[in-house]
Order: sequence, then C-alpha cells, then structure tokens
Amino acid sequence: MELGVIGLGRMGRIVVDRVLDGGHDVVAFDIDEDAVADAAAAGATPADSIPDLAEKLGAEKRIWLMVPAGDPVDAALDELDDYLDGDDVVVDGGNSYFQDSVRRAEFCPAAYLDCGTSGGPAGAELGFSLMVGGPEWAYDELTPVFDAVATNPSGHDHMGPAGSGHYVKMVHNGVEYALMQAYGEGFDLLANGRYDLDLESVARTWNNGAVIRSWLLELCEEAFREEGNDLGDVADHVAGGSTGTWTVQESLEQEVALPIIYQALAERFDSRNDGKFARRLANRLRYGFGRHDVVRND
Repeated sequence: MELGVIGLGRMGRIVVDRVLDGGHDVVAFDIDEDAVADAAAAGATPADSIPDLAEKLGAEKRIWLMVPAGDPVDAALDELDDYLDGDDVVVDGGNSYFQDSVRRAEFCPAAYLDCGTSGGPAGAELGFSLMVGGPEWAYDELTPVFDAVATNPSGHDHMGPAGSGHYVKMVHNGVEYALMQAYGEGFDLLANGRYDLDLESVARTWNNGAVIRSWLLELCEEAFREEGNDLGDVADHVAGGSTGTWTVQESLEQEVALPIIYQALAERFDSRNDGKFARRLANRLRYGFGRHDVVRND
C-alpha cells in the first residue's frame, strides 16, 4: 500500500518509519524541509507541498495527517479538498476534539477516519494503540497500515462512527490524568511519611507482580532513578489539560460523575499556583511517556 503522511514531528515520523518497515510505500510532507529530507533518507518519497503529495499518490489516495489538533488539521484538509473523492481515505491521527472530527467527516470529500493514538515516542519501538472511528470499509481498507503502526493487530480496532475514535482517546486521557494523580499522591505520602524510603526501590518492587503495576509505574521508577528520590529540580508545574477538560465537559453534558478525573484536572491547573510533590512527579511522568518538556525550578 502507498500512504501519504502529512506532518513529520515525533509521532508522524514514527508512523513513516513503521509503515516503511511494514513493507509499504510512503510519500511524506512537512513544512520543515529538514524533516522531509530525513524521511526521504529513510526511504520515503519526498513531497514539497500538500498538493505535490496528493499528486504523487495513486488514484485511490490513502493519507495520514499527524499535525497539531485544531486549525492545522483544517488547513491541511482545505489544501487536500480538490484532490479527494469518495474512494479516498484520510486518517487524522492527532489529538483532535471528537466534535471537530464529526464536523470534518461530514464535509471531507474522502472517507474520514478519526484515529486516537496512544503510546508516545515509545511507539517507535513498540507501536501505538489506535482507536479508530469512521466508515468501517475505510478502516478495513487501512488495516494493513494500522497493523504496521500499532503494537500488533490487537493494538487497533474500529470504535464506531465518526468521532468515536477521538472520543475514546479523550476518555483515555482523562483516565491517564487520574492514574498519574493517584501514583503522585501515593508517592507523596511515601516521600513525606514516617519512613526513609528509597522510592525507586518501591516502584521497582511494585512493578514486579503488584496489583498496581503498569507502564506509568515503570516511568515512576525511571523518574526516581534519573532525578533522585526527591525529584531534584523538577518543578511543580504540570502542563497540558485540553483533553482532560474535554472529558470533564462531556461528563457534565452526559450527567456522568467523574470526580477522580475532575480532581486530577483541578490539581493539574492548581499546579501553576503552588508546590506539591505529587504534581512534581506528574510533571516528570509526562516526559516519560510523551517526551514533553520537564518544567524545572531555576
């Protein structure tokens, strides 16, 4: 299969590399010419614009967008509009708001797949978890690509109609906030409780057979190993918040109580005002799974 990839940042480049490794062809474009050159060196066909990418693809175009959510997605779709028809498929692999995906699916000339993507930079080696919404025939058509990008064939599935993929990813991120908060609070008590504990040792022990073992807990272990028991100069400032906000807003609209996720979101916002160990760990964990910048104290 031939896939066009628009957006060659950390996640987009992983898509390119895994699709190439899966034996497929890739046409790649990014506004960063160096990123395009690097993708070409890896085996992709370079494109110097979105129209150029569309023209280099075959009659039935398969295109994966991995650009920042919001206006960049709409801008890319606007440039593609004249080159697409109902036999084509466009995948939005970014963190788009699910209602935006519903709107785009309605107006896009091609079949539109909203693809929630989880796994962060670790996906380069392990593959991603992919939650896909949109027409089932388009999902089936792109299955060879999803097999290549995901951890394995069980690492992706069709969630339902337009918007459902990004809806599931939105809730995934709300759960992620709550889990980070729970680990942070537990280690906060351990750090400030009655025993002088080696927190890396605690995390390592829990990760070997304990009920609460997880990848996030492995990242806690990594954080204490690399930053020290007191997290060194890691600041109490947890960035992000849009997907958690969307989750809480949806819970209010659906009248489904999410008190833990709401509190985790509130703690994240409050981290910009005060200092707390739990939030310092959450700050460092965001680097572990997403390579987001660690805010540090001066």
